[in-house]
Amino acid sequence: MQLLKTILIILIIYYLFKLIARYLLPWFAKYFINKAAKKYQNQYKEPPRKKEGEVNIEYSPNKKRKLDDLGEYVDFKEMKDESD
Repeated sequence: MQLLKTILIILIIYYLFKLIARYLLPWFAKYFINKAAKKYQNQYKEPPRKKEGEVNIEYSPNKKRKLDDLGEYVDFKEMKDESD
């Protein structure tokens, strides 16, 4: 009897998973895709028009390159080939 009960539970879980996968997963995927599409569209909307004489200052910090990141400088000399 315990074996039949276990098989029945496994079948119920299997069919519930199939049902969820068939109906709910596509709905969730559609919801998240639409949400991402709206976010993408809002990102590239035309910025609001400014009134004449209005000033907007955007801060952009100076980005300095560190000399340490450029690598090591190696001095070299040209040597003549004296084997000729």
